[in-house]
Amino acid sequence: MKAWQEIKKLITDDSGISAVEYALLLALIGAAIATAAYTLGTTVTTKIEAATTALNTSGS
Repeated sequence: MKAWQEIKKLITDDSGISAVEYALLLALIGAAIATAAYTLGTTVTTKIEAATTALNTSGS
C-alpha cells in the first residue's frame, strides 16, 4: 500500500518543472518544427516542379 501512496504522491506533485521536463518539451517542439519544415519543403518542391512542367509544355 505504501508503494501506491508514493505513486499517487508523484502523480499529484506539482512542485515545478524540472530540467528533464524542459528538455522533453524542447525536443517535442523541435520535432514539430522539423516535421512542419519537411512537409512545407516537400509541398513547395512539388508546386515548383508542377509550375516548371507547365511552363515547359506550354512553351513548346
